[in-house]
Amino acid sequence: MSSPAPVVLVFLDPAFPDGRLADASRPQLMVTDQGATRGDGIFETMLAVGGSVRKLQAHLDRLGGSAEALDLAIPGQDAWRRAIATGIATHRDQHPAPTAGEDELVVKLVATRGVEGAASPTAWVQVSAAGAAGRRQRETGLDVIFLDRGYDSDVAERAPWLLLGAKTLSYAVNMAALRHARKQGADDVIFLSSDGRVLEGPTSTVLLAHVEKSDDGSTVKRLITPQLDSGILPGTSQGALFTAAKAAGWELGYGPLEPQDLLDADAVWLISSVRLLAPVNRIDGKDIGTPALRKELTAELTGLYAGIE
Repeated sequence: MSSPAPVVLVFLDPAFPDGRLADASRPQLMVTDQGATRGDGIFETMLAVGGSVRKLQAHLDRLGGSAEALDLAIPGQDAWRRAIATGIATHRDQHPAPTAGEDELVVKLVATRGVEGAASPTAWVQVSAAGAAGRRQRETGLDVIFLDRGYDSDVAERAPWLLLGAKTLSYAVNMAALRHARKQGADDVIFLSSDGRVLEGPTSTVLLAHVEKSDDGSTVKRLITPQLDSGILPGTSQGALFTAAKAAGWELGYGPLEPQDLLDADAVWLISSVRLLAPVNRIDGKDIGTPALRKELTAELTGLYAGIE
């Protein structure tokens, strides 16, 4: 059995301005911490390339939004930034990447409501090397299936206490969906609402593209994602890519989307901060677009995304 990948752990602690390094191989979390007992907490996952975190401000802002939705008091952004810098520097010093192409680190921020009865949250940063699976899926693509999320597209507005737009630790359903997909021979999932709207992946945002010829013979490229008001997590990667694509001349669109819209698209992707842009080859066994066009569009958007800080 292979040993687990090394993890650098940094707790946010007022007594340690740059964060308190802890031994990730030793127990660190109290069994009464509400993040463990109730999933009462929030997180963000980011990618650091060459020691620099991609879209750091967007992730910190979303972490703050999730905390606000949960009425959870968390450390300020400067404290997170210092702990992140400590974690990345320590990991790169102790576990240097074999090659420049593999110098990718997963940086996870976690904040829980803390130990029951305590007044302060538990907050930490963990840093580990990015796995090969994500890089492979960027290159080879994914087979996905549609799964019913079990609620309609208006529930987020009707029931804000469900926290559908927050990135919480309650990911048991998302992980169960991925296990179900793999039992069906698929790699990932695209969730649908009970009224037939496309939502998101368990750990990703959905994108699709259409390429058309205009009346003057020029090529029009359109990039579309589901509407945020359907109760999905606002994707930091999707937002950054949309900004870059618009500057490059792409037209942008925001749902509402139905399953057939994805099946009729020239290309579909699942995008997330660590895996980045992964093309979807098939949905429910149906080929999406053509391999040549999918590869061309993926290369173009990946190039645009590479320029994002």
